[in-house]
Amino acid sequence: MPLERFTVLFPVWTLLAVLLALPFPGLFSWLQGGWIVAALALIMLGMGLDLEPADFRRVLLRPLPALIGVAAQFLVMPLLAALVAWWLQLQPPLAVGLILVGCCPGGTASNVVALIARADVALSVVMTTVSTLLAVLLTPLLTSGLAGRYVPVDGWRLLLDVLQVVLLPVVLGVLLKRISPPLARRIAPAMPPLAVLAIVLIVASIVGSQRDALVEQGRLLLLATLLLHAGGFLLGWLIPALLRQPQAVRRTVSLEVGMQNSGLAVVLARSGFAISPLTALPGAISAVVHAVLGSVLAVIWRKTLCRAGRCADDAQSITRNCGNVGQSPDKNPHN
Repeated sequence: MPLERFTVLFPVWTLLAVLLALPFPGLFSWLQGGWIVAALALIMLGMGLDLEPADFRRVLLRPLPALIGVAAQFLVMPLLAALVAWWLQLQPPLAVGLILVGCCPGGTASNVVALIARADVALSVVMTTVSTLLAVLLTPLLTSGLAGRYVPVDGWRLLLDVLQVVLLPVVLGVLLKRISPPLARRIAPAMPPLAVLAIVLIVASIVGSQRDALVEQGRLLLLATLLLHAGGFLLGWLIPALLRQPQAVRRTVSLEVGMQNSGLAVVLARSGFAISPLTALPGAISAVVHAVLGSVLAVIWRKTLCRAGRCADDAQSITRNCGNVGQSPDKNPHN
């Protein structure tokens, strides 16, 4: 259980790392350039190891919740990010960075938070997977369209970067699982905590390297990311509610839409917009904000279920599902 507890407490580690990076940036300054790309690739490799044919069969048998979630992911968050950047009149590099966050797919952290919230973990994993695969085309396309008004955007460069840091590691994970299942089974339990560690180090590295800019722009940037992710959680819940989806689906879609792959946003900002290091800062702040907001929301939902007498001991569930496919505890479609 120690690895699972470490994974579930990822918002705490992220917040602590940021608090350390501000006074002691040298602790994390070694994570730059290729190391950040390698850290994100490690996260994507873990996703590939988690993929099961059953995930996609589940979508085919019950496609509407996944379609709603993925559509909301690539409609709500990019447009909301562009609107917040325009309304707050962010500096061009910060505006581009915020839009880049909005155009990224859901992150694996949402799967952990879905487990805490007693949402539909299997649906969360499927949505993360599908949105990640679609991001290969949609993230460069949406970023070019929405951020092009601030700075020139090289859509082809972004596409190549996404192929390198997303698609290739996922495919390698799938191939490893098929070629050597015993090795994949031994590696898989370590991937969720390694993913958490990678995200924490990426965020702390960006915060430490951009400490002065964060001190100067911190309040405005914090407000921008709060508006973006709070709006994502809210609209992610309202859209399936309007379409009469069950509570477990509403919670899952809310978490999946509100929580982005901020690590990918940081990597793409560093490689595609290297001329302006500030572009990576919204991604780093976003990682902290959505982790804290998502975790608070998950705990509230979980306590609500506990009061209703539907809270069970999840020790075995955490061991089985943390970063892997699980089953929804919400079996009543009318709740």
